[in-house]
Amino acid sequence: MKSLGERHEVETLSVFISGKVHGVGFRAATVRQAHVLKLGGWVRNLPDGRVEALLQGDRNAIDRMLSWLLRGPPLARVSDVTHEEVTTDRRYERFEQI
Repeated sequence: MKSLGERHEVETLSVFISGKVHGVGFRAATVRQAHVLKLGGWVRNLPDGRVEALLQGDRNAIDRMLSWLLRGPPLARVSDVTHEEVTTDRRYERFEQI
């Protein structure tokens, strides 16, 4: 019989990224990075020039994603990243651009 392994708590964060983050491939690169880290959630542009993301996964993967978001893809110029923990019963199986 296979062991189910340790139970990992799922963390969910709402993240806002400011700077030169529109028109530089930020959302597509974010999706690729989230897939590498096996995160669920989504990313979208906001009308005010920021990017918003919802990250869901284990704490280590989310920490790594936050570190990546601080610099973003090569053409981006990130000036600020803010985040807050979100309580939700919803579980995202994939990460996508919306």
